[in-house]
Amino acid sequence: MNQRDVYEGGCACGAVVFRATGSPLRVGMCHCMTCRRVHGSAFGSYAIFACGAVSLTGSTREWQSSEQGRRHFCPVCGSVAFMMYADRDEIDLPLGAFDETGLFEPAYELWCTRKEPWLPRGARPEYDEERPR
Repeated sequence: MNQRDVYEGGCACGAVVFRATGSPLRVGMCHCMTCRRVHGSAFGSYAIFACGAVSLTGSTREWQSSEQGRRHFCPVCGSVAFMMYADRDEIDLPLGAFDETGLFEPAYELWCTRKEPWLPRGARPEYDEERPR
């Protein structure tokens, strides 16, 4: 995993910007139907940071994507900016929203019951649904 101090990124149009400091708590991929639909892809991939390690500029809109999950998006371009949970002090930043590529490699995959059959299996630990805490 990368050992830099500051990582920046944001939405597609630049109206929402984030700055993450330090190392993520973890990095993972999710194949749930919500992540698939939100990203318009076969999965979502996220670097998860403590909320206190991330600063945000710009306004977002949010919607409740699960019982605890709140997804924030840019009201200008509609792209995913980040995800937060009511029961955790964490913020999930989409890997594709960082300004640079190759910063973090996912260490696990969630909701593999929804994983596309053409994606490789066994590249990292896989969980049928959520991973144990």
